[in-house]
Amino acid sequence: MALISLLSLDASSQDKDWANLAKYAGDNKKLGAPAPGEKRVVFMGNSITEGWKIMDSAFFAGRPYIDRGISGQTTPQMLIRFRPDVIELKPAAVVILAGINDIAENTGPITLEAIFGNIVSMVQLAKANNIKVVMCSVLPANRFPWRPSILPAQKVIALNKMLLNYALQNKLVYVDYYSVMVDDQQGLPKKYAEDGIHPTLEGYKVMEGLVEEGIKKAMKKK
Repeated sequence: MALISLLSLDASSQDKDWANLAKYAGDNKKLGAPAPGEKRVVFMGNSITEGWKIMDSAFFAGRPYIDRGISGQTTPQMLIRFRPDVIELKPAAVVILAGINDIAENTGPITLEAIFGNIVSMVQLAKANNIKVVMCSVLPANRFPWRPSILPAQKVIALNKMLLNYALQNKLVYVDYYSVMVDDQQGLPKKYAEDGIHPTLEGYKVMEGLVEEGIKKAMKKK
């Protein structure tokens, strides 16, 4: 399946451009500033976000939604590119979905506290630039096809608890994909992700309803 190969860990440009700042540089320049009255929303994430616009391009068509997901990325990489790929696009809101690749150790071992800290830093950058925040739970996962030695289920649960507590304490919108999509094995059922990680169209449809509700709530916040 072509999509799976696209969404697999891609380290081809990491040596020279570790955070892959070049990926969207041209698109960002072409995009320019939002039109008057445009409530632009940037989706920041990894392969799950990048694959979204491929699996369901209709979700982005006709909406002011900008997909800035990059396959394989971890939170330190996203934090580095948060300014050019989010802040400089002057969105009204940002949807942050991150952390699963950190748990998979795609860029090396990292503590849950450090993952959480990187996500919080993105939130703080957004708030400092008057961008509304939609914080998303990490999707369920009980295995990594590319790293079978790591058992992620309990780490996903623990990270989501940290994110939820932070969202509650700071009055942020929190979109809980996990509770709606998890199966009895603490993972994603095949109908939502054939490989256990990357959503199917049915999986994205579930996410779309949840995130759109989250975006509406975030836009109403002062």
